Amino acid sequence: MKVRPLADRILVKREEPSETVRGGIIIPDTAKEKPQEAKVVEVGPGRVDEQGNRVSMEVKKGDRVLMGKYAGTEVKIDGDEHLILREDDVLAVIE
Repeated sequence: MKVRPLADRILVKREEPSETVRGGIIIPDTAKEKPQEAKVVEVGPGRVDEQGNRVSMEVKKGDRVLMGKYAGTEVKIDGDEHLILREDDVLAVIE
């Protein structure tokens, strides 16, 4: 299924952290926090300002981003969990 976000929204997929921490301790799934890093899967065309001009997006497809812990709306696409969020919810692009 092809999903195209509208306006200034982006579709991201969370990147799961490794199962084992530095000390060799394995953290069970129930104790893990949701990761705040994600990979941008699809990007909308950008928002429209008051004058009717399209403001382009700062993030692009393939970027790794840092987002707010509770940002966005969770959706399932082809059995995979994704998040749709506004560009404002992106805190930083990881380079």
